Amino acid sequence: MRIVLFPHPALRFPSVDIQRIDDALRATVQRMFELMYESKGVGLAANQVGLPFRFFVINPSGDPAQKDQEQVFINPIITSKRGSDIHEEGCLSLPKIYSDVERPAEITIDAFDLNGQSSKRKLKGFIARVIQHEYDHIEGFIFTDRLDSDAHDEIYAEILDVAEQFRRQQAEGVYPDDDTLIAQLQATAATGRIPADFAAT
Repeated sequence: MRIVLFPHPALRFPSVDIQRIDDALRATVQRMFELMYESKGVGLAANQVGLPFRFFVINPSGDPAQKDQEQVFINPIITSKRGSDIHEEGCLSLPKIYSDVERPAEITIDAFDLNGQSSKRKLKGFIARVIQHEYDHIEGFIFTDRLDSDAHDEIYAEILDVAEQFRRQQAEGVYPDDDTLIAQLQATAATGRIPADFAAT
């Protein structure tokens, strides 16, 4: 299990709801937190590790010692957005690429946690931005999709470098070709659950 780079097909795949909270999901969530911290991130979505499901993890502090800041959002729905804010963002699937992104300043989100408990929360500030960034991922968007043409052009060469890195991984056999990856995503999505040994792969 690893963080996939753009343009891995999982990053554009229409994610589906998780149908079961089980040990495979819990193990995957734990490993996602570990990968997130290793990469100095504050959030990580399921499709960033090649899974076609609607869940993500965040820790706005980015500090693995602050376990109380860890949150898991399963089958989330953003039900309202208000205001506007601009702040720099990056992405673990587009490493070392940053740009200012405009987003709503306040959101309301419904989601389940790992205990199967649902909650509705109104959030603002940095945590709202982190959640929206990860929510975009499970909707098939990346932060560069939010940029105007001038801002996108400024980082376009860097995006191409990451894309070339992913294609090299495919050529080296780390990943199969795109058609095979899409078929795997479709098969996994149809089950509604994470394969039992996924976190250990």
